Amino acid sequence: MDRDDYRDRDRGRWDDRRDGGRGNDRRDDHRGGGGGGGVDRGGSGRDRSRDRDGGRHHPYGGGGRDAHRGDARRRDDDRGKDTRDEERDAGGAATAKRAEVRRRSDETPRREQGTLRREEERKRDEERRARLQERDREKELESIKNMYMGQKKEKKKVAKPSDKFKFKFDWESKEDTSRDLNELYDRTYDAPLAFGRGLRAGVDRRVQKKENSAHQMSLISKSRSDHGTAMSARERREAEDKERRDDEAYERAERKTQSEHWSDKKLEDMNERDWRIFREDFSITTKGGRLPMPMRCWEETSLLPEKILRAIQKVGYAKPSPIQMASIPIGLLKRDVIGIAETGSGKTCAFVVPMLAYIMELPVMTDEVAAHGPYALVMAPTRELAQQIEEETTKFAHFLNYRVTSVVGGQSIEDQGFKLRRGCEIVIGTPGRVIDVLERRYTVLQQCNYIVLDEADRMIDMGFEPQVMSVMDSMSADNLKPIDEAETIDAGGLEAGAAGTRYRMTYMFSATMPPSVERLARKYLRNPAVVNIGSAGKTSDLIKQVVMWMTRGAKETQLELVLSRYPDTQAIVFVNTKRAVDHVQSLCVKQGYSVASIHGGKSQDQREDSLKGFKAGEYDILVATDVAGRGIDVKDIDLVVNYEMPLVIENYTHRIGRTGRAGRQGTAVSFITSEDTDVMYDLKELLTNSGNAVPPELARHEAAKVKPQRDGKGGWGNKLTNDQLRGMQNITD
Repeated sequence: MDRDDYRDRDRGRWDDRRDGGRGNDRRDDHRGGGGGGGVDRGGSGRDRSRDRDGGRHHPYGGGGRDAHRGDARRRDDDRGKDTRDEERDAGGAATAKRAEVRRRSDETPRREQGTLRREEERKRDEERRARLQERDREKELESIKNMYMGQKKEKKKVAKPSDKFKFKFDWESKEDTSRDLNELYDRTYDAPLAFGRGLRAGVDRRVQKKENSAHQMSLISKSRSDHGTAMSARERREAEDKERRDDEAYERAERKTQSEHWSDKKLEDMNERDWRIFREDFSITTKGGRLPMPMRCWEETSLLPEKILRAIQKVGYAKPSPIQMASIPIGLLKRDVIGIAETGSGKTCAFVVPMLAYIMELPVMTDEVAAHGPYALVMAPTRELAQQIEEETTKFAHFLNYRVTSVVGGQSIEDQGFKLRRGCEIVIGTPGRVIDVLERRYTVLQQCNYIVLDEADRMIDMGFEPQVMSVMDSMSADNLKPIDEAETIDAGGLEAGAAGTRYRMTYMFSATMPPSVERLARKYLRNPAVVNIGSAGKTSDLIKQVVMWMTRGAKETQLELVLSRYPDTQAIVFVNTKRAVDHVQSLCVKQGYSVASIHGGKSQDQREDSLKGFKAGEYDILVATDVAGRGIDVKDIDLVVNYEMPLVIENYTHRIGRTGRAGRQGTAVSFITSEDTDVMYDLKELLTNSGNAVPPELARHEAAKVKPQRDGKGGWGNKLTNDQLRGMQNITD
């Protein structure tokens, strides 16, 4: 087979691959006897023409032997091609199957990897969400904590422009290179604290003194040994004797500084602070120059006659009431008195006892003396009150045989006039009937130098002011003290113990002091001593009471805020225990204030030094307890803080009374918690009556809705004695 045949074969194979089915159709035509000229398109033009010619004479459609061979070769090639195509198709299917298997085998780990990756992403998302939730929860808790407990804010020191180039002398504590030879002061945190053992500030001074002495002896011994000279036995004995003497002196000082309650002291041992505490215990307020001290019991008054004491004991007055404690000693010195007290406070005895003592100094009431009228006159707004005063006066004059006559409406004026003409030492009546008996000449007031106006405000309100002034004008004006000499006369009577019976004495009792009563007092009273019992209506107008409801943990932050709002005034902070005093004092010191403290664990000298420094303005804040704080009398205090609410409302009144003095406006801020249930009802009532705001939490609290019952009868029960109060103080301290 020549080159052209091979070339034609190759071209035909290529054409078959390119034409696909068309080559098969042509082969079918060639087998069927059709012309084979169109089969081999790859030959030359000559061969194709020969093939066409031979096709017309060869029975197989070929042009001779060569044509037949070419056809056979082409058929073989076609069969081989079909076989290869089948093999190629089979191989392709196997390859595709293997590829599918590989693809599936590859997809399985990729699917598992994708699942693991998605699982990891899900876990990371959950962890991130958990962290965000935890962070949000912490923020919420921190905000709640800041709301109720306060947020500690770092104070930034703002440097003034003039201080930027100045040399700073202050340094940090860690930069201090000086060391004290005494290790006790070098390591202050080693101070032996002993809270709960009755020791002051929790420090046992005996242990400290012993350690300091031992350390001092060791230093001396070391110094002597360095110089080659040891301490002799004599020097050691002298040192021991000195230590023993110091301990004994310390014990004596401790016993001496143990403060006693005023009820446990004798009259001659009472000092000014004790009298202040005594007055505050009974809500006694006095003014009017130099006045005698109140009496603690009936036996302490030397000016009180023995017969009157017997009558008092017979009546059953074991102890005097507050109005009696303060006004009777003043009345015994023949001073004019204005007593502000409510009805039922014992004021009848307060003016009857001095009146009887005054009458005992006068001549006996004979017919000749009776012609000049009674020695004393008592006027009351109602007949019932006048009759009650008559009964009480008769009881106290039981051992004196004095005659007491009442002149009131509703009874026969002739009978009353008959009694008056027979003579009597004391006349008690209403203003209208007293005017009637004076106009009818049943009696005169020529020698009457003791007059009492009981419930003067009610008499003025009932329209008795003209009658009262008429009765007062009917008395002899010669017995009135000269206005310009009244103070000197009263001071002389205080020094002499009595002022005589020459001048008129006027007692005026009133629950309030309206302008009409003040006008009456200015006209007829001379240098009067004013005695006020109780604080109702007195501090309401002068003291602004602010009550803040909070939790125990928020008190420190609120105290800092309250003190920062009043930077230009001194403040007093009250707490309940000694431990709380030390805590609040350290807290205020950290805030940059100079602080003094007073509590029962300090000696009298320490208390007086703290109070003296506070009065002098050396301290910004004074922290005190109730027992020690009652004796505080400092002017110009505009702020009082009740860091802890007292157990009884009376102590609350005493505390806030430290401010608002001498006509100055004051502010009392009180921190109250849900634990202060004992004073909630009384505090709410006090705030409501005084016109101050009541916190909503306090108004809604159950303890503020019902008055607490301290006994089984629904009342307040018996008050705690002084011993019980001191016992509670020792326990809480």
